[in-house]
Amino acid sequence: MADTREAWITGIGIVSCLGEGPDAHWQALGAGHPQPDTTTYPPYIIHKIAPLNFDTQIPKKGDQRQMEGWQRIGTYAAGLALDSAGIKGNTDILARTDMIVAAGGGERDIAADTAILSGLPGAAAPETFLNERLMSDLRPTLFLAQLSNLLAGNISIVHGVTGSSRTFMGEESAGVDAVRIALSRIESGQSEIALVGGSHNSERPDLLMLYEFGGFALKDKYAPVWQREAHPGFALAGMGAFLVIESRAHAEARGAKCIARLSAVLSDRNRRDPGDITAGLKRLWGKIAARLKPGQAAVLSGASGTAPATAEERAFLAEHQDIAVRATGTYIGHAFEPQFPMNVALAAVAVSRGKLYPPADESGVERAMNGPLTQVVVTGIGHWRGEGLALVEAV
Repeated sequence: MADTREAWITGIGIVSCLGEGPDAHWQALGAGHPQPDTTTYPPYIIHKIAPLNFDTQIPKKGDQRQMEGWQRIGTYAAGLALDSAGIKGNTDILARTDMIVAAGGGERDIAADTAILSGLPGAAAPETFLNERLMSDLRPTLFLAQLSNLLAGNISIVHGVTGSSRTFMGEESAGVDAVRIALSRIESGQSEIALVGGSHNSERPDLLMLYEFGGFALKDKYAPVWQREAHPGFALAGMGAFLVIESRAHAEARGAKCIARLSAVLSDRNRRDPGDITAGLKRLWGKIAARLKPGQAAVLSGASGTAPATAEERAFLAEHQDIAVRATGTYIGHAFEPQFPMNVALAAVAVSRGKLYPPADESGVERAMNGPLTQVVVTGIGHWRGEGLALVEAV
């Protein structure tokens, strides 16, 4: 039967600067008061993750110690998602649960890097100095800890998720494709249940430096995403976002509650010549437009605030004045790999409540929505490359 291959979101595990879990996020979005961090790395603006008690999801201190910050965040969020779906500790289901993770590279040893860079200019034999310091200063586990697929490994060890495992790299596009592949596998019958998501740590001066070199980092003054024309950029975010997605038949067989239906995920990658993003969004939108219900749909945008990507997405959205828009980056910042899974999660939260949270800026892009909310289109436009859409619907 066709309806048995529907993909249901049955578990949500999210952590960000807004707190932990769907309820905390919904309340913070409804309050309308973004709280960026302007003091940790001035003049740069970030969104620090809220304090977490890692012991509740990662009970062994030894497990916590061998993880980097982003891995602890992701393993924690994955545990929340499994709890939400009601499969935490269910070894039978976990053994069949596929895992698809979107992850970046590992974190640097800042102290070691700084010592090497400081000593290198004065070394009599720079090449020898560099080789000796790398051999002696870097702990043996550093290179293993930098492997992107260790987040999936830690989730498997801590939570017992032992189905197939895939890790995607590639910033925002990795998050889009993680969700897209999960949906495709479920719709085709290759998978019945999957844990999908990623994580990011905002308190990384090495990343902040790299993104500043590219001219992407938001600094000096905070503004909502749609009001950064004068000072484009994203606020680096700490974030963990995981979803449990399963076939309708599998969910119904175990009596699971459906939070929302994941109906479509589309991805693209254009050359990024002027106008490419707007044109690409039109192509993707055209594939789902016939399914949208007038007056009941909204857009949850993953716009980062960077130029020209955000301006081109805004130009596309201006052609759809009948649909309310919200940019979550205003509240939670930008976290690359987990940004799309996070926004799919927030879309599911919104449709499960049947309403959209209030506008968050004065640009005119975001307008009030008074009618019932049954559909959300999630956009994911990479700051440098990659475009994606998802359609999340109420059941």
